[in-house]
Amino acid sequence: MRSVLKASKSSLQQIKSTKYNAVEALSSAVSRSVSLNAAAGKQRKMAENTPKLGMVAPGRVFTFQELAAATENFNPDLLVGEGGFGRVYKGRLKKTKQVVAVKQLDRNKDQDNTEFLAEVLALSLIEHPNLVSLVGYCADGRQRILVYEYMHNGSLVDHLLDLPPDRKALDWFTRMKVARGAARGLEYLHDTACPPIIFRDFKASNILLDEEFDPKLSGFGPEEREEVSTRVMGTYGYAAPEYAQTGKLTTKSDVYSFGVVLLEIISGRRAIDSKKPPEEENLVAWAKPLLKDRNKFPLLVDPLLQGEFPVKGLHQALAVVVMCLQDEAGTRPLIEDVVTALEYLAITTDEEVACEKNADM
Repeated sequence: MRSVLKASKSSLQQIKSTKYNAVEALSSAVSRSVSLNAAAGKQRKMAENTPKLGMVAPGRVFTFQELAAATENFNPDLLVGEGGFGRVYKGRLKKTKQVVAVKQLDRNKDQDNTEFLAEVLALSLIEHPNLVSLVGYCADGRQRILVYEYMHNGSLVDHLLDLPPDRKALDWFTRMKVARGAARGLEYLHDTACPPIIFRDFKASNILLDEEFDPKLSGFGPEEREEVSTRVMGTYGYAAPEYAQTGKLTTKSDVYSFGVVLLEIISGRRAIDSKKPPEEENLVAWAKPLLKDRNKFPLLVDPLLQGEFPVKGLHQALAVVVMCLQDEAGTRPLIEDVVTALEYLAITTDEEVACEKNADM
């Protein structure tokens, strides 16, 4: 395994060096700078001071009645998601006809408006093309509701795992585009948000897709700080080993979870699947022996791709997976390194697909 890891490290370095100029140009929009961090620091201070000054958090303020009407009194038929933070409903605002996602939070009864509005303000200041945008909020009585833009293609799970017979599988290029966009979103949370935000529960169901299958992350919160150890988070199969050992999470824990999701994207398999034979239930445990032998790499590819993928691109994508899934957090790459690798893979995939089509003509 040590030799494979060494090869994987060299592969990642090769990915970063061979197309550095092209990647640098593509990554400029999300580059980290002192001025951005300074601005984020000012925004955070404003978030902390806003409730004291009696100001209102940005975004539209909704009444509970408005959101009840938008969701047909939170009709179970409109439920599109459910997790540790609460339930998410599809809704349509009566005045503007805008379709939105209405997230009814399971909040501590002791939480007051000041604390909630500070969270809303922090969320409203987090803005990136690969993060779901906050439209507004409701703080009626004990109700704590967040309203987000609605993502029409649902989550990555809907288009990747256990597909119905009538749904076409995502092609290799689209899968790499989704992986790249998800990594960019994580990079913003880790490196541009100030202080850094740890996703804590990064998984396929928290990657939402718009009409063009561009991904946006959902399910993160402003309280998820570096090296936090509060309420239990994470999903079995995605959580990093150190979380089970120490109860603490860092940005490198998110990198591990990203590696699991990237393996799902490549294989079309769930992180945990009780329908599989016992030796295949845990995706990472099943994949690790195969990752030791390059000749077995094709066994890790989703059969629904029907062999339509670039071999070189597969090897390099799996090298990223291996680096992200290191047991020791310190040996995992930074998310910026993962973004760099995936930028190159997306470019190479596009070029190779075009070349393959030309060769067939």
